[in-house]
Amino acid sequence: MTFDLSKTKSIANTFIAEMRDENIQKDSMRFRKNLERIGEFFAYEISKSLKYITKDITTPLGVSPCAVLEQQPVLATILRAGLPLQQGLLNIFDKSECCFISAYRKVKKSGGFIIQMDYISTPDLDGKILIMADPMLATGQSMVMCCKELINRYKLAELHIVAAIASTEGVAHVRANLPKAKLWFGAIDEEMTSKSYIVPGLGDAGDLAYGEKV
Repeated sequence: MTFDLSKTKSIANTFIAEMRDENIQKDSMRFRKNLERIGEFFAYEISKSLKYITKDITTPLGVSPCAVLEQQPVLATILRAGLPLQQGLLNIFDKSECCFISAYRKVKKSGGFIIQMDYISTPDLDGKILIMADPMLATGQSMVMCCKELINRYKLAELHIVAAIASTEGVAHVRANLPKAKLWFGAIDEEMTSKSYIVPGLGDAGDLAYGEKV
């Protein structure tokens, strides 16, 4: 399944618009906050698809049967750009464990690039629901590589992929390589540049959140 937040009119679209706006982007704190907000919206939407159990909760005046999550998901992200988005998910799934992956584009002399993955820090994922968050799904190569690495190590119960902005090419690549994943996007854009940046997109999410890298 693929969920596109932009297809539903809500305040979330205002936050996506602000993330895209080149003038508002100058405020890196607001950019990070908007990514965090989008993560919170996705957590709410994803929570509707999870399993619940009924638990009797004792109040000062009696007992109330309440629906509570059967299992907290594990929240994963690709450093560094994904941290605010992951934090938004963690604000809602506040008992969740977290997974961190270091992956980046290693540019070749020809101008092309390969995805280099250097580091994974994760709890045990066997039988767990995993939510993998990254602000931008451009080619989808880094997302597929990171997810497949975890799938090869663990037997996941479910895989959810979250991105603020995705490209149609990236979505197709993820669907082809991770057919069981549930996809959650803030918006899906049609084009990419020759350097694989999404158009209109919003630019480099990591630089906008934390400053330009050298």
